[in-house]
Amino acid sequence: MNTQPDILHRYLFDDLHVRGELVQLSDTYQQIIAAHDYPLGVRQLLGELVAATCLLTATLKLEGEISVQLQGDGPIGYLAVNGGHNQKMRGIAKLKETTAAQGLQNLIGKGTMVITIHPVKGEAYQGVVALEQSTIADCLSHYFKVSEQIPTMIWLYHNDETQQVAGSLVQLLPDGGDKEKQHNDFEHLCQLTNTLKAEEIFTLDAETLLFRLYNQEKVRLFDPQEVTYQCSCSEEKCMNAISQFQATEIQNILAEQGSISMTCDYCLTTYAFYEKQLQHLLNDVQH
Repeated sequence: MNTQPDILHRYLFDDLHVRGELVQLSDTYQQIIAAHDYPLGVRQLLGELVAATCLLTATLKLEGEISVQLQGDGPIGYLAVNGGHNQKMRGIAKLKETTAAQGLQNLIGKGTMVITIHPVKGEAYQGVVALEQSTIADCLSHYFKVSEQIPTMIWLYHNDETQQVAGSLVQLLPDGGDKEKQHNDFEHLCQLTNTLKAEEIFTLDAETLLFRLYNQEKVRLFDPQEVTYQCSCSEEKCMNAISQFQATEIQNILAEQGSISMTCDYCLTTYAFYEKQLQHLLNDVQH
């Protein structure tokens, strides 16, 4: 079993004007699903979306966050993963009903993928694409083709037994030159990447994988980036939410329940606030 840390690798094919990415995850994915009793198909789809979001954040040329959400008329109400340029990830699946279904079309049904980019500086940007392909990988490749007009191929992998997920991306760099040759080079690298087997990506380190796949090419590997799980919930955020309540509403809930509790959908952490902690909100409005 793979004992390597959760790592994202970026690399360039210097002579071919193509970039690539490889992500291998275990702990991050395991922590995302740990508090939830998801069925197999949901675990797989969420895991693929986590790996895919890692790859997407690595394509950002700016500091910020990406939110990728799938929603449709299937058994899953929505599936969402958030990640940043620092590769801190969280994700969730909300089910309308218990299901043994597997696969994107069976779980999401007719729906859309919404990709929202929140730069640290500047305005947020949102792209929406219909989920007309059969896999998340194919839907994202279609998104790049339609919305970004950048030829991109993505491969996603899931191993439920070892609770590992992984992904690979090959993307043409829009840097001029002989367009026909560049597209031929891109297709060539996609064919090579397509030979990657799941057991290889879950057991081999990136350097070994890249050599096996592209030993005839000049590959420049950048410093790896660690991927970690981090939920963004906090006591402060919950207190800010409660501060939007009317004082009488806070008093009524405290009288009825003894405290105000809020549970994070992502990690299921519950934050409880008692009258003493909320007194400043009551005083602020009363005076």
